Amino acid sequence: MANPLMVVAIDFGTTYSGYAFSTRSDFFREPLKIHANQAWNSGKKQLLSLKTPTCLLLGKNKETVAFGYEAEDAYAELVLDNKHKNYYYFDKFKMRLYENKDVNCEMEIADIVGKKMLATEVFGKSIKALSDHFVDLLKTEGASIEWSEIQWVLTVPAIWSDKAKQFMRTSAEVADIQGGNLLIALEPEAASIYCQYLPNEKLTGKDNSVNLGDDGVIYMIVDLGGGTADLTVHEKHKDGSIKELCRANGEDCGGTSVDAAFIRLFDKISGFAMINKLKKDDPSSYLDLTREFETVKRKIDSSSTGKVNFCIPLSTINSICKKQKRCELEELIQKSSFKNKILIRGDKIRIDADLIKSLFAKPIEKITALVKEMNTQLKATDIPLIVMVGGFSECKLIQSALKQAFPQKRVIVPEDAGISVLKGAVLYGHHPEFIASRVIRYSYGTDSYVDFDPFVHDASRKEIMQGKEKCEVFDFIIHQHTQAVIGSEIQRSYFTMYPFQTAMPITLYVSTNENPKYVDEEGCSKFGEVVVDIPHPSEENRTVIVNYNFGKTELTVSAREVKFGSSCRTRIKLL
Repeated sequence: MANPLMVVAIDFGTTYSGYAFSTRSDFFREPLKIHANQAWNSGKKQLLSLKTPTCLLLGKNKETVAFGYEAEDAYAELVLDNKHKNYYYFDKFKMRLYENKDVNCEMEIADIVGKKMLATEVFGKSIKALSDHFVDLLKTEGASIEWSEIQWVLTVPAIWSDKAKQFMRTSAEVADIQGGNLLIALEPEAASIYCQYLPNEKLTGKDNSVNLGDDGVIYMIVDLGGGTADLTVHEKHKDGSIKELCRANGEDCGGTSVDAAFIRLFDKISGFAMINKLKKDDPSSYLDLTREFETVKRKIDSSSTGKVNFCIPLSTINSICKKQKRCELEELIQKSSFKNKILIRGDKIRIDADLIKSLFAKPIEKITALVKEMNTQLKATDIPLIVMVGGFSECKLIQSALKQAFPQKRVIVPEDAGISVLKGAVLYGHHPEFIASRVIRYSYGTDSYVDFDPFVHDASRKEIMQGKEKCEVFDFIIHQHTQAVIGSEIQRSYFTMYPFQTAMPITLYVSTNENPKYVDEEGCSKFGEVVVDIPHPSEENRTVIVNYNFGKTELTVSAREVKFGSSCRTRIKLL
């Protein structure tokens, strides 16, 4: 979309979501004049937040009732009044796209009690709740803008598959955001762009020896969100653009992995799934507990000693424990191996700081391993800076762990690390050319039949076709680890197979191997289909030139028919 009047970015997170926006005129005058909504009300504590929980409440006809904090509190009230059975409640559902390797439009996800809905509907209604909130905000401020003049940007992890990105685009269409008005931004890239604009004093841990804005500076972005850790390495160019130096890498070791460890701790103490039982029986008490623990996660650091105190819904937990184990929580603690590490005092629980720290051990181990792996990928390149972004990166314990693990590197945490992705996505929407080139994560190709060569091909692969020995192979379009420059295209020629052919389907394959030989070997899978419409179908064979563009955040294709020189309508079917 050329020259939009406004860019609106939606950061759709595993645990929290939000939006931010800026006008084109503000971008040119003052790029960091980015407005982030501050009207999310965080439940009973009446705190204003820049983001709201990623949870959705739907009515019995699947209409949207509430999103975010309002959805959390409304569902909790419904359960207390025993009126929740006809409702649908979804939370922390973004990770389903990472966990499911076969993402498709028919995919369903279950709500908190197991009722299923189409995933595109759940994601689409959530995106629409955020876009509607933005529209309402504009109305409140007396501003108006045509929908067609808005460039929407939706953030996704860089480690997501092409199918997952296509799924998010399809979900956005459910929210009335059409393809031409939507850009997909990769989360670590967006954060990197934002950090380029920040002055040194807003980069915690920064000294003056190296500036993120210096020509040729190389730095690693460690984006720690609720669900995933997403890492990439960037180099700043003289013209202000950014070059990706190695393919993004990551894992599911974000903030929710600490929550999972906290839940497992209580499961060990009680001998049953206590926290999940609390979540189903009394969501209001569960929310109180998780919000208290969220505060603990943010405050704990490497120097914390003694006991960590926070409130728990003790009467409700005791009631659950009595039904399941015929005794209260305190007695279960005394019977457990944690009796010297956990105390109950009134409605507060007192847990040894070292035990709380141990809940972070696995994610810290995984994040540290990912950083080491990125260094190994670029062993010939010195990476002096680690830039931590994302909500989980604000945790002091994680910051200390990375500083200790990599003392030779400077660890930088930008101001507003938790919304650096969101604000960077707005900047990206105004100028997508910030990223000059990207490293291809997979090998892409088609299937092709070549003459069988016994010195090259496996004997079991030999096929006889029209009296000739043939072999089906992986025909490369682009290799894994290739630098794809923005705007560059790879051309391939294809031919019609029969007279008056109206459309040409081209099956694409991807591989996690750099040099796959066959389309069905381990690591290879069907990526999807490029469909090229043939203009003016005729009896004679027709040649079509397809241009593949891998330099953007999503694969795009265009095509031209050779005989008449006319453009062909193309589409990519991934789901």
